[in-house]
Amino acid sequence: MRPTIRQLLFGLSLLTLAWGPPSSAQSPPEGLTPAERGYWYILNKAYVPADFDQDTFDNAWRVWPEALRLQAEQATPEERRRMAFHRYGLTPRPGETSDLPLQYVVTASGGWSMNCFTCHGGELNGQVLPGLPNTRLALQTITEETRQVKPLLKKQLLASDIAKLIFPMGSTVGTTNAVMFGVALENYRDADLNVVARFTPPQLTHHDMDAPPWWHFRKKKQLYADGFVEKSHRALIPFMLVRSNGPEKVRAAESDFQDIAAFLESLTPPLYPYAIDRKLAARGEVVFNAHCAQCHGTYGDNPEYNPPNVPIAEIGTDPVRWKALSRNHRQNYAQSWLANYGQQNTIVEPAGYLAPPLDGIWASAPYLHNGSVPTLWHMLHPDQRPRIWKRTGNAYNPEQVGFLVETPETPPDDLAPAELRNYFRTSQFGKSAAGHRYPEALTAEEKIALLEYLKTL
Repeated sequence: MRPTIRQLLFGLSLLTLAWGPPSSAQSPPEGLTPAERGYWYILNKAYVPADFDQDTFDNAWRVWPEALRLQAEQATPEERRRMAFHRYGLTPRPGETSDLPLQYVVTASGGWSMNCFTCHGGELNGQVLPGLPNTRLALQTITEETRQVKPLLKKQLLASDIAKLIFPMGSTVGTTNAVMFGVALENYRDADLNVVARFTPPQLTHHDMDAPPWWHFRKKKQLYADGFVEKSHRALIPFMLVRSNGPEKVRAAESDFQDIAAFLESLTPPLYPYAIDRKLAARGEVVFNAHCAQCHGTYGDNPEYNPPNVPIAEIGTDPVRWKALSRNHRQNYAQSWLANYGQQNTIVEPAGYLAPPLDGIWASAPYLHNGSVPTLWHMLHPDQRPRIWKRTGNAYNPEQVGFLVETPETPPDDLAPAELRNYFRTSQFGKSAAGHRYPEALTAEEKIALLEYLKTL
């Protein structure tokens, strides 16, 4: 049943309602570089209120499906924690011996607040990589199950728990509705970031997006799939705009986000860990420069990246993200403090999607802005992209370069919603795997060579 306008307004107002400020963190250690401070801030400073506490997370297993719940009941607390990390797409923090998650700030009072790594910190081949898209994130599931267990623990629901009954967080594991979350928050701010009372809800077209790899940040001049925002540290701040953070608090955090931007600038893509046929890759480079470089740039000793914004009619990929942001929203962003009151280059009417850089593309599956294509091989063979796919464990597929997947005709019957989210269904709204058919101009041999070259970037 679709929510009424009254319900939607109520939910949006609760989404940004203050329920108390997050616990303040201590300052970072002395002697860190700006990039090191930025990493420290993401891990240790809560910029938004906590969604739940440690006790709630540790007891979420009590509302799991029966078979998994029975397994958790017999497990040790440490084993249950590992099970919870796996179920929700969380990872340990690399280089730390603590059991703290990379994806959440855990405050001294035990509150768990989402941080940037919720979407931008993932695991590949057993290695946790800050800046890698979190393709295992089950944000809708952790939201639902921590909300469900709170009454069992006699804990009061937060305003955010109620709001998220209406506001979807993500319908497929590894993707989120984060773009619309930002739109909702910005709707209730004026140009100076003061909270304003608006009775007209923002235009919300709920859809899921695949997080881009953060090591692309250093190459980009414009951000987001449509490139409408000029790159700056302020462009990283909108998700901080919950109502409990007034304009003074946001401005006070600006230096933190300058350091966070420095951390993003410092990131480089991981190297392909498997064997590469260098002769074949050299032939693939010729193919790439002839057919792909015009949009995605050149690589090697003298790299260049000046991407076009490719019109929707030409690229042919799912248009939902492009249509989802209204001209009014983009214009309000352009005139606000976030874009330095019109001094930055905000593209109010982008033609389509921005061609991304391809550094580390081997590591950043799935592909397209909505995460609908599981491997680079499928990108090069548009007619063979699966309608439905599901990852096979955490296994990597070096032959097709991307996820190892199964491709059933339909998901199994009677799956619980949390389990159904493991299946990417390209027939769903905003999840089409169509478009980007440029590889059709290549021969079979050229595609093989190109795939080998892409491993080297």
